[in-house]
Order: sequence, then C-alpha cells, then structure tokens
Amino acid sequence: MKQQSNNFLLRLVLAIKQILSQGRRELITAGLITFCVLLLRSLGLLQSLELAALDQVFRLRPDEAPDERITIVAIDETSVHQVGSWPIADEKIAQVLFKLKDYKPRAIGLDIYRDFPVQSGHEKLVNAYQEIPNLIGIEMLTTNKNNRVLPAPELKQNDQVGFNNVLYDADGKVRRSLLYLHVNNQAYQSFALKLALLYLKSEGITPKKSASHPEYLQLGKAVFTRFESNDGAYVGADARGYQILANFPKPRCQTPSIQPCCYDLVSLQDLLADRVPEKLIRDRIILIGSTAPSLQDFVFIPYSSRLIGMSEAQPIAGIQLQAYFINELISAALQERPLLKVWSDFLESLWIVIWSLIGSIIISRIQQPRNSIFIFLLCGLLLSISVYIAFLYGWWIPILPAWLSFYGSAIAMIFQIVYMQEELKRSQEFLHQVINAISDPIFVKNEQYQWIVLNEAYCQLIGYSYNLLIEKSDYELFPQHQADMFRKQDNFVFQTHQSQENEEEFTDAHGNTHLVATKRSLHKDAAGNLFLVGIIRDITQRKQVEEELKRTADNLFRSNHELKLQEDNLRQLAYHDPLTGLYNRKFFNEQLEESLHWSQTHNFMLGLLFIDLDGFKKINDTLGHDMGDHLLVIIAQRLNNALRASDIVSRLGGDEFTIILRAMTNEQVAANIAEKLLNVITEPIVLDGHVTRVSASIGISIYPHNSDNSETLIKQADTAMYQAKHLGKNRYEFT
Repeated sequence: MKQQSNNFLLRLVLAIKQILSQGRRELITAGLITFCVLLLRSLGLLQSLELAALDQVFRLRPDEAPDERITIVAIDETSVHQVGSWPIADEKIAQVLFKLKDYKPRAIGLDIYRDFPVQSGHEKLVNAYQEIPNLIGIEMLTTNKNNRVLPAPELKQNDQVGFNNVLYDADGKVRRSLLYLHVNNQAYQSFALKLALLYLKSEGITPKKSASHPEYLQLGKAVFTRFESNDGAYVGADARGYQILANFPKPRCQTPSIQPCCYDLVSLQDLLADRVPEKLIRDRIILIGSTAPSLQDFVFIPYSSRLIGMSEAQPIAGIQLQAYFINELISAALQERPLLKVWSDFLESLWIVIWSLIGSIIISRIQQPRNSIFIFLLCGLLLSISVYIAFLYGWWIPILPAWLSFYGSAIAMIFQIVYMQEELKRSQEFLHQVINAISDPIFVKNEQYQWIVLNEAYCQLIGYSYNLLIEKSDYELFPQHQADMFRKQDNFVFQTHQSQENEEEFTDAHGNTHLVATKRSLHKDAAGNLFLVGIIRDITQRKQVEEELKRTADNLFRSNHELKLQEDNLRQLAYHDPLTGLYNRKFFNEQLEESLHWSQTHNFMLGLLFIDLDGFKKINDTLGHDMGDHLLVIIAQRLNNALRASDIVSRLGGDEFTIILRAMTNEQVAANIAEKLLNVITEPIVLDGHVTRVSASIGISIYPHNSDNSETLIKQADTAMYQAKHLGKNRYEFT
C-alpha cells in the first residue's frame, strides 16, 4: 500500500511538472503583458480611455421607469426674456416660490445664487424664505474666501442651504457626487443631499452610520461607500470631502428630447402663467434653475456622450445634474437601486491577470486558425457581457485593461508561435541532414509524440516509407500494447528531461517482431521547441543467444540440483539408521570423537549413555518382527523428544541405543536425563491392538572421570548397562 502511494505521488509530481513546463511560455507571456498593462494603468495613461469606456456602458444600459418625484422649473431663454433681465429680480423669485408653496411640494430647491438683493421685492423674498421651511438654497464653497459665493443670510440662519460644488474629471465630465465637504473644520451638506433628506424624512428615513462601516453614510438599506483617490480607473484623483461614484439613473423619457435628461420640466413662464398641472408639483421635489444656453450653466455627464460613430456630446444644465444626484440618493434609499462600487486593487489585478492568461492559452493551445478566431471573438464578447452585467448590478469592473491584456497576450503568443514554427522548420531540416548520415535507426518526435524527422535506416527497420510515417504517432502503426509502452517511455523523458535506455519489442510492417534497445534523450532548439531523439539498436540476435545461454544455465542448474539430491540421499544412507531415522553406528563413532575433542577444548564434561531395551525379544517373538520394528520406531521418537538439542542419539543395532550428552557441568545432569528416559520408555505402547510395555537398562560413563578415550568410554558404558540389567533392569548405573 505504501509503495502504491509513493508511485501515485511520483506520477502526480511528474504530471504537475509537465503541465507547468508546457504552460511556462503562456505564463511568462501573460505575466509580461499584465505587468505592462498594470504599469500603464498605475501611471494614469489609461484613465481617460477607461472613463470613456465607462461612459459607453452608461449609454448602453436599459431605460429605467420615469421618475415622478422630481420636477424642474426651467429658466429657459423665453423666461429670461419675459422677466426682462438677469439676475431675475427678487420679486419674481418670491412670486414663483409662493405659487409653488400653494401646491404643497415636498421640497423646493432654488439653484440660483442670492447672496445680495436684486432689484425690487427683496422683502417679499425674505418673507418667502421664512414661510417656506422646505426651501433649500445654494452656496459655493472654496477655501479662498474671495472666490466663495455666500447663501441668502435668512436661509443660512435656518440651515436651509446646501453647496452645489461640482467635481470635474480631467476630460471635463462629472462622474462623482459630493455629499459632504469640510471647510475650515466645519461640515457642510450638498444641495442634492439636503433635498433628498427632506424627501426621505416623510418616508421615515433619516441619515445614520453604517453598522458594518461606521465611517459610511446609510440611508435606508443603502450604504454610500466613500470614494478613494485610486478607485476604479482613477489615479491620484481629488478625493476631498465625502464623495461617491455617481451611478446616474436613466429614466425613460415621456416625450422625445434632444438633451440627455428625461425629468419632468416646466418653464418659469408657464409656472407664472398658471399653465402647470398640479400633479407635477404636489408632493414632489421642485428644482428651480437655469437651462438657458446664454447663461452657460452646463456640464457633461456620461449620458452626454453618444455611442461611437454618432453625433457630438450633448451637455446638460446644472439644475438637471442636481436632479440626477437627488434621484440616485432617493432611489438607493427607497428602492435599493445599486450604487456604483469598485473592486479592491488585488481583485482588479487578478481580473486582468486572468484575461491575460486566457488570451495566451487560447492562441497557444488551439491549433486550427478558424477555431482560434471564433473562440477569440467569443471570449472578447464574453468579457464585454460580463462587465456589462456586473455594471447593471452596481459594479464598475475594468474592461479596457482586461481587453488590452487579453488581446495583447494573444498577439504576443501569435508572434511567438510564428517564430517557433520557423525555428522548428530549420531544426527539422538540420536534423534530417545529420541523422541520414548515421547507420543506426533514428527517429525524432515533437511534443505531440509525432515523428517529425526519420532516417532511412529507421524506415527500413519499420518497413514503412518515410511519407507514410512522418507526422504519425505510434498508435497509428503499432499494436496497442506496444504503442502504450512507447508512449510511457516517451512521456517519462518529456517529463523528467532525463535520458533513458530501454529494451523493447515492436512489430514491423511484415508482421516480424524485433527486439531493440532504444536510447531516448531530449533536445531544445533556440525557440524552446522540445524534441525527443531516439537511437535504436536491433538486439534480436543478441537476445536469442542470451535465451540459449539461459536455457543451458537452467539445464546445468537442474543437473546440479539432482546431483545434490543424490549426494544428500547417500549421506542419509551413510549416517542414518534406515528403520528409525536415528544416526547409525558410523555417525555415532565420528561424533563421539568430535565431542570429546570439543569438551577437552572448552573444559566441559561429557556423558555417554548405553541403552538396551528390556523385554524386546519377547515382543518380537510373540507379535512378529514388524511389530518389533514398529516398537523400535516409537522408542526412537520418544528418545529424540526427551533430549536436549545438543544431545545426539544413535541406534547401534537391534534394541541398542547410545546417547552423547555434551556440555555437562556435573554427573547429576546425566542422572536426570537417564531418569527421564526410563520414564518415557516405560509408557504403554499399543501394537496391533495390544497394549505392551518395555523398559530399559542404561549404563553411563563420564568424561573425564572414567576415561578420555572413546573406546574405553563405550566399553565402560556397556559394562554399566549389563550391571543395571543384573541389578533388576529398568534402571541406570554409572561406571
């Protein structure tokens, strides 16, 4: 199991290494293109293009429901001529305000500076200021007091003033909205925020801090994320005050308009003439401001730009810009309309990296030009659609850097592939010239395991023509099992970049099987193309000789084994008793001499037991010789089982046995063993249904007490055995 686990891990490592090796070119290309795009972006060189792309996404968004919360009272050219002068007299403004008050709007926004009295009727205007608590005026905030435009003092006193400062991008367009601004450590609210809060107050919504980000404003469920200087495509933008990215609504126009603004609009002239329906004023936010071209209060927003190829941009009036800002705040608070958010720098960079990788991989891995172009265009469309859908949900995802990285990586890979193909062609021509001069069969494969260069010797060995083999793989010519083995060896060399030599077999075009030794090695040209070069030696005859030698060696081994068995059999016959399997007299004599020598060398005692069975002759005569032989076998087994491993038991003949006791420390050891033997011998024996018993007489001689000569020890043990018989049998006696 552990070996299988190790093999699996090795294959996994090699597979990962192969993937990384194959994709290294794509990774390097994608990495370089991504670095260049991110560098251009960080330097701000893509900012204007990205903002222009954002404008086009704004233009493509679907129309939203008409907004019925805001009505603009427009001071157009006709109204200016009717009132007779600009600035409009205080009396006229007071008249407009009182008319609006009668219709009970929810809030009135006066987008006209009134920091000093204008002509007659100033007292009436002051009365209007005091009698209309839901009226909001404007002021211009700057750090330079000389450039600041103050609000009407009466409105300032009642906190009915909001600033109308506008933030312009480098291209002169407005894409951000100011909610709060701090001047001289004093906080100010914007004109749009003031009016939105008045409207939302009636809906029970008041400003509060976000629970998750206390530094952010929350209206209803809408949390207004504060703009940072490097958000989205911006690089080092002015982030003073509390700004948000403006997600300009796109209300559907009730009537065609040449201007990119579709809020209900009535002229000042119509209002004074009582030609405005009550429904356009009651419970709405009423904005009063200039739309006359001569007053030049115009700005550009994303909707000002036309789609590519259409007419020039159309500006909107400043009062219409405020309508957009107010609509966005109210829609977010009441309807949870998405606010415009951006990803973190890390996610934007990752997004660019991914599209750079996609561009390089598509060109690198797709071989067919038509398929490549189709998938190329499909990915570009997928990128655009994904960015557009994300925008509809309030996410501004960079599309231009992703496009640049995608197409840049693809174009870079195209140039690399063209260069590699040219180098491959030159390498093939060179290799073909070189290997044709070599007599050994040689093949060259590419990373797709196809033959790309072959010499004549290889074609002759395989039995196929060069044109038939070129750009083919092993699976197209060889049997499955052979092709699998070739692919396994090729794959190992490609993965490890190590040379390898293997013995293989293959079947040629004529059905003949060849045994070959193939040495594979990996080579790389200047463009990084990898080639597997195989050099083949036909070893069929050598293998046949080796097989013949192997058969001869096997025969010799069998012969030697048979001789060894015969030798062992002869040794068995020479040293063992054929009936009992115990050692015989010859082996006993040799072992007694050897044991005496060993005991003398190691200073141990040696005991010799001479055993003769009592009553054996009677059993042999009454039950027959076969039963007698069977009894001798049983007695031999009992003697063997009762002795130590170092002791040697032998049968001298008939019913006589000897036992050599080695490594004795005293005579009592021999006495104990003799007593044990007497007990096991006298145990009952069943012979052919008859229970019989025999006993034994044992004589014992001891080296060195009795003698140091083997013959003397045998004679003394034999004498002691007869003495035991004389004293009554079934006993042992020492010499």
